[in-house]
Amino acid sequence: MKDFNAANEIQDLQYFGEFGGVNPSISDSSTYTFLSAKTMFDTFEGNADGCYLYSRHSSPMNLYLSQALAKLENTETANVTASGMGAITSVLLQICKSGDHIISSRTIYGGTYAFLKNFLPPFQIETTFLDINDFEAVEASIKPTTKVIYCESVSNPLLEVADLKKLSEICKKHNLQLIVDNTFSPLSISPKLLGADIVIHSLTKFINGSSDTVGGVYCGSQEFINDTKNVNSGACMLLGPTMDSFRSASILKNLRTLHIRIKQHSHNAMYLAERFEKDGLRVVYPGLKSHKNHELMKSMMHEEYGFGGLLTLDAGTTEKANELMELMQQENLGYLAVSLGFYKTLFSCSGSSTSSEIPEEERAEMGITDGLIRFSIGLDHDIQRTYEKMKECMQTVGILNHETISILN
Repeated sequence: MKDFNAANEIQDLQYFGEFGGVNPSISDSSTYTFLSAKTMFDTFEGNADGCYLYSRHSSPMNLYLSQALAKLENTETANVTASGMGAITSVLLQICKSGDHIISSRTIYGGTYAFLKNFLPPFQIETTFLDINDFEAVEASIKPTTKVIYCESVSNPLLEVADLKKLSEICKKHNLQLIVDNTFSPLSISPKLLGADIVIHSLTKFINGSSDTVGGVYCGSQEFINDTKNVNSGACMLLGPTMDSFRSASILKNLRTLHIRIKQHSHNAMYLAERFEKDGLRVVYPGLKSHKNHELMKSMMHEEYGFGGLLTLDAGTTEKANELMELMQQENLGYLAVSLGFYKTLFSCSGSSTSSEIPEEERAEMGITDGLIRFSIGLDHDIQRTYEKMKECMQTVGILNHETISILN
């Protein structure tokens, strides 16, 4: 793991624009012309390298971004999509057919959960949800029809860390595919190096980092990516979640600063988590020694990038959580908004937002409480100043009191 440096791999990619620009030129075309009909036929059959036919199949800018993201995750290649869900659904529908079975972590993004729980069963594709680090339960759930173990490196929203090495061993033993959503931990964790077969990101989040673009990617072997883009049977080709070339260009530019941003996100999140915990708040962050998977994440991560920019805080009730978030937004501490990876802090009450697709009783079983606030910590320059202002907001709404803080500190 120490020999692999994703930031260097990305930096070493060099593309020239059509007229010598330092950014590659954007091909603003949906279709491409040919000087000969035979070349068109060869391109349609996938036998003409460097030629483009139609932008749903591929485009120069999408291929540039895919190459850079393959470097990020140390895979042979990658394919970008119009959204993170476009990547997830394309991958799962490529691998799983009618009668197949999926094993999934129970704590995953609400949209993924809804796709597995509600959308796939009518197609006779069933999913077993479980504690992904309960390896006895994982192995006991494997059937002859099981094709996939699916998890998130760091789960949404509970920030549970999956033991990717152990899951990879199980997958290899039973000839399964390990699919890992690494959206919460780009650069910090490299799932491919830990045994994952396919790595997925919502590019909307940290990788783009400016909350102005929706996108996704799946990274894997050349053979698998080719299969998903096959004009006759490829799930991504036929479902059509194509990324726009202008959006690809925007994300590629922002990808260049990912290593700088992730370090700052992680630094700020660690600072806040440590102080919130010292204040007696119920805070969850993988960088805290109190986190149940702290040592596991340390064993998996590239330490220079830290433990990520996400933390959760339990305000007790939905009402208190909403009151706190509204006040923090009013005090210019961030935005009451879903998503993550923005330069400003974003906060939302997971049970009524990003995990709302999960039924209430199942959220309770997972540990997603009514007052759980998910924070995506921003790039604040003076994080101590941010902490002091947040603490004042918490005192104002009654989540913290002055006496408790004075005793603890």
